[in-house]
Amino acid sequence: MTEADPEALADVAYGIFEHSLTRGLQTQGKYLYALVEGGNDFKAELSEIFDMFAREYPQLAEAMLKRFSDIDTIYTMLCNGEGVIPSQTTQTYWIVQDAPDSAPEAIEDENAGKWLIFQEPGLIDSAWKKVRDATVAHDLGISAKVSTSKPNPESRDNRKVIYIYTKDWADEADVMRVREKLRILGFSERIGYKRNIETFAGQYARKGKRVTYYSA
Repeated sequence: MTEADPEALADVAYGIFEHSLTRGLQTQGKYLYALVEGGNDFKAELSEIFDMFAREYPQLAEAMLKRFSDIDTIYTMLCNGEGVIPSQTTQTYWIVQDAPDSAPEAIEDENAGKWLIFQEPGLIDSAWKKVRDATVAHDLGISAKVSTSKPNPESRDNRKVIYIYTKDWADEADVMRVREKLRILGFSERIGYKRNIETFAGQYARKGKRVTYYSA
């Protein structure tokens, strides 16, 4: 059996842990970004969630500790914006923010789709904060996610992208409601909406071919 690459294993471990941390905090009515931006001490919550993670995934927890040494290092990293601020996030390709009471798996449903907002790196932090806060306030769709500063081999240029998900691409009234809310937030340039159907089929835009279902 081939031995797992330690760095690849640590990448996977951290991604799963950050998801566990986000969900664990939300079950307590807390958000990581709010704790970090508010300067709150959440080390106890972090330690408790990591201990649960270590019991469930001992090999992954070990891989994380080999990379970061201890929980204090992870805590400091989070306080500095890892997993909260796109430009300061280097451990994962995406930051995800689900709307309250929205199931994480909802964005993987075949009926779902998303508006795509592309931004230059210097504008992504402020743009994400607008979308994130509006998502939590139930003003947009079921979830949103943003690309981070971790180099992504699948990126086509240096721009960053924000996805704003809606539950059902066929519900045009809801899709356009979300588009209007995005205009109010300042995203007035024409953007495209892509259905999960095309994403799952591996269809991407290229010269002479568009895969967006709506454009507004």
